[in-house]
Amino acid sequence: MLVEVVRQAGVDLAVRLDVYRIRPGAVESRTLAVLKQVEHHFLVDERKNTESIFTVAGFSFSGEGQNTGIGFVHLTSWDERKGEQNHAPAISARTMAALSHVRDAQVFALVLPAVPELGITSGFDLELEDRGNLGHAGLVAAQNKLLQLASKDPVLTAVRPNGLQDTPQLHIDIDEAKANALGLSVSDINDTLSAAWGSSFINQFVDRGRIKQVYMQGDAPFRMKPEDLDRWYVRGTNGEMAPFSSFATYKWVLGPSELDRYNGLPALEIQGQAAPGKSSGTAMREMEKLIGQLPRDIGYDWTGLSYQELLSGSQAPSLYAISILVVFLCLAALYESWSIPFSVLLVIPLGIVGAVLAATLRGFYNDIYFQVGLLATIGLSAKNAILIVEFAATGELADRSIPDAALHAAQIRLRPILMTSLAFIAGVMPLAISTGAGAASQNDIGTGVIGGMFSATVLAIFFVPLFFLLVRSFVARRKEKYA
Repeated sequence: MLVEVVRQAGVDLAVRLDVYRIRPGAVESRTLAVLKQVEHHFLVDERKNTESIFTVAGFSFSGEGQNTGIGFVHLTSWDERKGEQNHAPAISARTMAALSHVRDAQVFALVLPAVPELGITSGFDLELEDRGNLGHAGLVAAQNKLLQLASKDPVLTAVRPNGLQDTPQLHIDIDEAKANALGLSVSDINDTLSAAWGSSFINQFVDRGRIKQVYMQGDAPFRMKPEDLDRWYVRGTNGEMAPFSSFATYKWVLGPSELDRYNGLPALEIQGQAAPGKSSGTAMREMEKLIGQLPRDIGYDWTGLSYQELLSGSQAPSLYAISILVVFLCLAALYESWSIPFSVLLVIPLGIVGAVLAATLRGFYNDIYFQVGLLATIGLSAKNAILIVEFAATGELADRSIPDAALHAAQIRLRPILMTSLAFIAGVMPLAISTGAGAASQNDIGTGVIGGMFSATVLAIFFVPLFFLLVRSFVARRKEKYA
């Protein structure tokens, strides 16, 4: 059985159970037994953190069948779950450990995706594609090899296929010659099979003012085993009843429960997570390396959150470059000079170093929240540099020497720089130390901004005058050379 999380109103954790991993074609009673164990774990072992759980047998987001199931867990209020050990990721890890001993199924408990409607679980999500017409067997073999490689990789965890495995299927061969001799048509045989072993809609009737539907289906004891097929009869055109044993034979075959396609190609979906302490980007790169060991006709495409993460990650350098360019052009217009803005922009790496160091020490990753904080750090670092460079440029125009102008500007602007920087750090501090729902994104932004602001403030006092001196001295030498 598998566990996965789905973003729905009031749902904090979801459990998907797939019995087929141990015994394909397992009956519903075995699925229900495993679901009872899952319910017991949450309602007894995790009763302090669980408000309610709702389980369904016969359905999961990997497919439908007797050997599948899913559960939705509603955790108690965030205020009642103090400490990291009672947060959803910790509960998920304990669930997987506690239910790993279940022999009839595999159980995975997964936390919610960061963005609703972009996937059904956290972690990465990719589609393994057959681009060389290897066939279903070749694609499944490639999937099994990839899962085997991923299970031994320390960077990855909980890598699994999100779909139903090939299951035993009862294949019925109809001898049309014998059927015709008995006065039976293929359509009559199909109608009998679908009605007896599946179900068939008959009509509707009105009961106490409500319209209800009537379905016909064989009783369960008479359609449990393949041998039960011989107990059914088909009425021929002459009115005689002919048993299935007189014109049909059956055998077991192994076939796919479903055939999926992605971008027009046969595909199998694979989901997984990064190991503790590893980022999702690192896990995605590791999966790409493992896929490189598969046959050349096997390709892949990222989907869901992973696809969006890949797009946003490739846009980050362009966004940083545009931000720095806009700052440069604004400063060039302000000072009516192309050289002075360089002395301001050279302080940006000082702020970035502090932001990266602070986020690393707290165990945060280079995610979208940190990148937002990094953009804020770029502007704040430039602000401190402007306070010094503006007065240094004014002093240079007042016939001060470049070293004297830079030193004088640093002295008279020291207090405003410290005052504004400390005030901003104090204002962002609640983000860095916040707790409760949504605190992770706030901590990420606040930590990056505080670290970048601290380093930009401390180092800018010493380095901005130096940058101004170097840039203006270089420009002065160029002017003297070409004068």
